[in-house]
Amino acid sequence: MVSQAVSEVQLVEKKQSTGRLRAVEWLNFFLADVQTGLGPFLAAFLAANGWNAGSVGYALTFSGLVGVALQTPAGAVIDATRKKRALVAAALGLLVGGAVLLALRTTKPHVYSALFLIGSAGPFLGPAVAAITLGIVGAKAFDAQFGRNQAFNSAGNVASALLMAAVSYLMGLRWIFIASAMLAIPAWACLARIDGKSIDYARSRGARAADHNAKNEGFRELLKDRVLLYFLLSVFLFHLANAAMLPELGEMLSHGNPRTAAPFMSACIIVTQVVIALSATWIGRRAESSGRKKLLLAGFGVLPIRGLLYTLTNLPAALIAIQVLDGVANAIFTVVAVLVIKDRTEGTGRFNVAAGALATLQGIGAALSNGVGGAIVQVAGFRASFAGLAAIAVLALAVLIWLVPETGNGSAKANQAMA
Repeated sequence: MVSQAVSEVQLVEKKQSTGRLRAVEWLNFFLADVQTGLGPFLAAFLAANGWNAGSVGYALTFSGLVGVALQTPAGAVIDATRKKRALVAAALGLLVGGAVLLALRTTKPHVYSALFLIGSAGPFLGPAVAAITLGIVGAKAFDAQFGRNQAFNSAGNVASALLMAAVSYLMGLRWIFIASAMLAIPAWACLARIDGKSIDYARSRGARAADHNAKNEGFRELLKDRVLLYFLLSVFLFHLANAAMLPELGEMLSHGNPRTAAPFMSACIIVTQVVIALSATWIGRRAESSGRKKLLLAGFGVLPIRGLLYTLTNLPAALIAIQVLDGVANAIFTVVAVLVIKDRTEGTGRFNVAAGALATLQGIGAALSNGVGGAIVQVAGFRASFAGLAAIAVLALAVLIWLVPETGNGSAKANQAMA
């Protein structure tokens, strides 16, 4: 009788744990829905409303810089707080506010105010959801579960891109932002289904399970880890090369035919996100069994090829096909980069601060990418810009090859002497 009672309790606990993880996965799905409408479509929306390439680049750079300023402090806040669900809920509220402002008018005060809200939300959303996941499943199960999270996130991007394409075609680009705001409602509902008591505070920040009171060691400790610093440099260069490519495609094809800009962007997003959705779970498992570096080399290696291919054609069908490479690169980076951070911070209690540093360098690279890419477009045209971004991608690959060792499969501890 006792064993039967124990089995029943274990079954109930398993069902509850499964329910919490499903809620986390669907939260990733609906967060993607909200963010897709506020991301890649924005460049095409502004270009269609009379903004030139330089002005679009500066606006996107501004939003990126707001995020950069908050990323690492946001990581420290996420490490410190026990109310991680409240952070996600509040960040969603900022996104809704930004979406409403963009839907109202496209004057500079409205657009820049909206971008400030959107840029302020980003540093909390992804890292907080990753911390919630780590707090629920622990370090050993994190690789596979994080891959599943990203598969749901990409499936959400696909669903959102289809929805936004239909909305923009039938009702106009401005309605994309109304739809994005409405999609925050199911995201809040998923968040409410996650039991806050199931999120272990120590595990959620990469501390040892018994160490519930240890304090975050701070950003200075990260500066002592040379492997981590080299990896962050490669991340910066990767995003400096990558971030401007898709917005520039949207701008290039929106001039003279704004009605087709959103469907084209949707097609590009769908191709990328389908690749991620189909491969992210496999990538998480592969990274767990075979390590991180081979996957990262593949992801970084396709980026310069993609940039060069964009210089060879302006046919929409060919450009959409090239987005398969974007899917490969982003699928690998999205999953494996966070796993590298977990490797380098396991047992330190600094997971979210390090993830914030990762996002900071990613944001700096992305912000500068839009500014640099837009400036090159104005001086020499779109093809020259794509070639320049491809050259930066080659440099990112070189840093990864020569300066970043394997960190998975116990290698993080073995490589500590390099740190």
